[in-house]
Amino acid sequence: MRKWVLTFITLMLLASLVACGPQPTPEKTFRVGMVTDVGGIDDKSFNATSWQGMELAKQELGVEVAYLESQQPTDYAPNITQFIDQGYDMIVTVGFLLGDDTKKFAEQNPNVKFAIVDFAYDPTIPNVLGLTFATDEAAFLAGYLAAGMTKTGKVGTFGGIKIPPVTIFMVGFEYGVNYYNQKHGTNVQVLGWNTAKDDGLFVGNFESTDDGRRAGEELIAEGADIIMPVAGPVGLGTAAAVKDHPGTMLIGVDTDWCISAAEYCPVVLTSVMKNMHIAVRDAVKMAKEGQFQGGVYLGTLKNGGVGIAPFHEFDDEVPASLKAELEEVAKGIKDGTIDTGWK
Repeated sequence: MRKWVLTFITLMLLASLVACGPQPTPEKTFRVGMVTDVGGIDDKSFNATSWQGMELAKQELGVEVAYLESQQPTDYAPNITQFIDQGYDMIVTVGFLLGDDTKKFAEQNPNVKFAIVDFAYDPTIPNVLGLTFATDEAAFLAGYLAAGMTKTGKVGTFGGIKIPPVTIFMVGFEYGVNYYNQKHGTNVQVLGWNTAKDDGLFVGNFESTDDGRRAGEELIAEGADIIMPVAGPVGLGTAAAVKDHPGTMLIGVDTDWCISAAEYCPVVLTSVMKNMHIAVRDAVKMAKEGQFQGGVYLGTLKNGGVGIAPFHEFDDEVPASLKAELEEVAKGIKDGTIDTGWK
C-alpha cells in the first residue's frame, strides 16, 4: 500500500511539472543613471530639468532611474564609473563640462549607451547622443522683448563660466536687442556682453548666489532694468537683487522661472527655455526600444526644443503690438531669414 501511494505521488509531481512547462525568464529592467554637473539635482536649472526627463521616462516607459550628484569636477569620472560597474544600460551626463569624461568612458564601454546634455561630438561617437539646443533663437526673442520693455534704455546679461552653452544665450540676447534697435531706430544698450569683442561679465561658477546678487547689483547700478543671468542657481541671487530694486525685471534661463523659482515670479518678465526634459526622455525611449543612434539632437524654435515662457504677471504690460512683432520675429528665425548671431 505504501509503495502504491509513493508511486502515485511521484506520478502526480511529474504530471505537475509537465503541465507547468518551462517558466519564462523575467524581463530585465532597463536601468538609466544620470550624472549631474555641479549645482546639485535641485538647481532649479539644467540638472533639475534633465532629471525631470528621467522621471518622465520612469513613469512612461517603466525604466529604473537613479542619479549621482557631482559636487566638483573630479566627481564626474567616479560617478560615471559607478554606474558602469553596476551594469546600467544607459548613462545620461548633464553639462558641457562632462564632455571629456563622457567621451572617454563611452569609447571604453561601447555596449553602454550615453546621452549628454549641452554637448555634441565631431566626429560623432556611435554610442553617444549629444543633446544640444539652439538657445540663441529663444534668447534672440528675449533680447527683442527686453529692448521693447526697458524704461532706462539699458539691459544686462552675465554668465557663470565662459563656455558655449552659456555664451550662446548672451549672443542671441544681444542680437535680439540690436534687431529691435534696427527696426525701431532706438539705441538700447546691452551691458555685460559684447559679441564683437567676445567678452563680457562672468562670475566663474554656477553655484554662488552671492556672486549672482553682486553681478545683478552691478548691472542695476549701471542702469540696466532688465537682466538675464546665464548661470544656473547663481541667477537666483540676481533674482533676489532684482526683487529688492522696484522697476527692474529678470529673464530666467533653461526653465520657466515662474514655475521653478515661483517666489521670484513677480519680477520675471519671461524665461528662455530649453526643453531638456523632453530631449532626455526621448533619448531614453530610443535606447529602451532599440532605436538609439549616436549623433546629435538639436532643439530649435521650429521643433519646440527651445522657446520663451509666458509673460505671466507681466502679460498685461507687454503691448499687443510687441507680442505681434515677437511672433513675426520667431517666423523669421524659423525660416532662416533672421540671423541670431550664433555661428
